[in-house]
Parts: sequence; structure tokens; C-alpha cells
Amino acid sequence: MDSILTEIRDRVQHIRFNRPDKKNAITSAMYLALAHALRHAERDAAVRVALIEGAPDLFTAGNDLHDFLEHPPRSSDAPAFQFLRGIREFPKPLIAAVGGLAVGVGTTMLLHCDFVYCTPGTRFSLPFVNLGLSPEGGSSYLLPRLAGYQRAAELLLLGEPFGAETAREIGLVNAIVPEEALLATAGETARKLAAKPAASLREAKSLMKQAMKESLRRAMDDEGEAFCERLESPEAKEAFTAFFEKRPPDFSKFD
Repeated sequence: MDSILTEIRDRVQHIRFNRPDKKNAITSAMYLALAHALRHAERDAAVRVALIEGAPDLFTAGNDLHDFLEHPPRSSDAPAFQFLRGIREFPKPLIAAVGGLAVGVGTTMLLHCDFVYCTPGTRFSLPFVNLGLSPEGGSSYLLPRLAGYQRAAELLLLGEPFGAETAREIGLVNAIVPEEALLATAGETARKLAAKPAASLREAKSLMKQAMKESLRRAMDDEGEAFCERLESPEAKEAFTAFFEKRPPDFSKFD
């Protein structure tokens, strides 16, 4: 599909967001395309590494809220959950090149990547609570282990945007690089990895993730159930209504 572009170059599967007129907001169809691209990269022996990217000044604004409300995730087979499982279980090296906006799933997906590069102006955001929802993508499990509980609480409970320096401080990104060098830097790391013994890379990644594998799976299952329940909540309805009406939400009437 036009909004998700894929290309194999130098044994690297490039997966690119290509919906700039909507700030690369992700629809259900895009989630399916992303999940398919990851499955293809996993099964194709010619692919050694996968690289997720947008434009240097725009990664993704997260869920397309119109599409999200028309096609809400109601089960574990929902396209968004298919993608999140795919990125969690991807066995080969996975790189992300992030610039501009990285909202919601645009940030949580990075927790599953092996290498993340961002630009100085990148703005990350985990706005789930502010939308009357709950964390997704394994963030409730992975972020406290990455950043420490208090910092994770700050990011997940307040839901305020944070910048590249904070992302590097907590270990979410490997390096901050100039916008004009973002794709080249990520691509160079991808090519270095693609030149290494593929089986050794897969085994090393598997060993590093083995200890948390089952706990992360359970956490993401719990997150998925909670997210679907919260999506039907009065708070979520108020948050989305306020968003479309361009006004602050009023949660004072809810317990």
C-alpha cells in the first residue's frame, strides 16, 4: 500500500511510513501492512535486518483517531495487536530512525527495537492516560525496567511530550544525530549488522530477550484487555469528543 512502503536494499528490509499529509498517522490497514512486512522480513533469508523509518522530520503521529474509532481494536486479532506482537517477536536485528513526531505507538514500538536513532527535534509522547486509555505495546512493563519506576510514572501518568535528550537519558534511543544524517546513520548500522553472521545475531538477540519473554507476553496480553475496556469508558469518549471539538476534556464528573 502507498502509505507503507517496503524495499530490500543491501539485505536490509526498509519499512517506511508514507502518509505525510496525515502526519503518518496509522490506520488499521497500515497496521496490517506493517505486520505483513515484519513477517516477510522474518521469513525471507535474504533479509538480515529490518529498518523502520519515516521522513527525517516525521516518524508518526500515532493512531489515526478517525480510523481508530471506526475500527477499534476489540480482540487480540486486531491489526494493531498483530503489529505489536510482530515487533515483539521479530527475531532479527530491528532498527528505527525517528524524527519529528513519535506519538503513542510511535514511541512504544521503539521499546522493542535493538537500535534507535533520533534527531534533536524529535518529540516523543505517551498520551494514553490523557485519552482515557491505558498503556500499550508493552510500555507498562518495559519502560519502568528501562527508565526506573518514577521516571516511567512521570512519562506514562502525566503523558506529557518529551524530547530527544530525555529519550537518550532513559535509554530509549542509542544516539541523537542531525536530521540530514538520520537515515544514513541508521542505514549504516543496518549494513554493518547485515554483514555479520545472521544466525549469531539471531541467537544473541534471543538470549538477551529470553529472561523477559514470557513476562512481556503476559504484560502485553493484560495491556490489550485493559486497553479494549478503557476504549469503551466514559473518560475515553469524553477525551475523543474533546479532541475533535478542539477543547480541553473535562474529567471532573468521572470517578
